[in-house]
Amino acid sequence: MKKIVVLTGAGVSAESGVPTFRDADGLWEGHDVMEVATPEGFRKNPTLVQTFYNQRRAALKKVEPNAAHHAIKTLEDKYQVVVITQNVDDLHERAGSSQVIHLHGELLKVKSTIDPNYIIPWEEDLKMGDCCPKGGQLRPQVVWFGEAVPMIEPAAMECMSADVVIIIGTSMQVYPAASLFQFAPADSPVYYIDPKAAENTIGLDANRITLIAQKATDGMAALLDILL
Repeated sequence: MKKIVVLTGAGVSAESGVPTFRDADGLWEGHDVMEVATPEGFRKNPTLVQTFYNQRRAALKKVEPNAAHHAIKTLEDKYQVVVITQNVDDLHERAGSSQVIHLHGELLKVKSTIDPNYIIPWEEDLKMGDCCPKGGQLRPQVVWFGEAVPMIEPAAMECMSADVVIIIGTSMQVYPAASLFQFAPADSPVYYIDPKAAENTIGLDANRITLIAQKATDGMAALLDILL
């Protein structure tokens, strides 16, 4: 069975109603990302950060996977499919994708600030004073700016054995995630679905990448016709 690696960014969830901060002058739901998505922001105002992610967690419960998420799942009818996502939502899982790697963490999990191995599911509000068994404050299990991306090496390993790579809804500007497709074998086709696909790939290997300049749902519908 051939293997497809699907690299997804915010654009795949945007049609479900999940906001993207890079489309709005660096603001995420009205907040400077440096206030709510950095270790420094958490040290400066932890209550603000906890409240922000509590709101994102509550909002996630109100949205559903869209046709692009379901189309990615459909690929499993014919291929081994590994989804590598920059998104912290669980929409790929809810659509039924069986193998998902979250590069930037998961909104529905929390971790200890003192024990890096303590990571647990969490769907309710997280408050200051909620601690791990060792007494460390719990925080969102989200990779903030300036932090290491622990899943990048497993993701790169998956790409190295990809027969096909699909990139959906990412600006190709966020590293190290943007470089992952380059780990795939040189003869493996790469499909890039994004309304701004042409401008986002300036300077990349244009001969290798098939551009589908559409939103995620339309682009995946077209790609299913090619791959299935």
